[in-house]
Amino acid sequence: MAYSATGFSTVAASKAGNSPSIYAYKTADSVATVNTSGYFDSLSTVLSVGDLIYAVTSTGTTAVATLLYVLSNASGVVDVNDGTTLANTDTD
Repeated sequence: MAYSATGFSTVAASKAGNSPSIYAYKTADSVATVNTSGYFDSLSTVLSVGDLIYAVTSTGTTAVATLLYVLSNASGVVDVNDGTTLANTDTD
């Protein structure tokens, strides 16, 4: 699939320009699709290097929470890291 604006929202925008902004994104795409270079290109005027994206992705019935950050944004091409999967341990 492709990026969908309906799943994207701003959590905290950096007003000073020195700290990263934080965004949330929910999609039925897999994290492997979301972390592919170019996936967030339509947001190239919004995203800056170092910005964080809390992504909830799912394939089938399993949701995965992943923390991504913007590695580069040049000439309209946005690339994010592979992401850090947030643990979902529930021992009770």
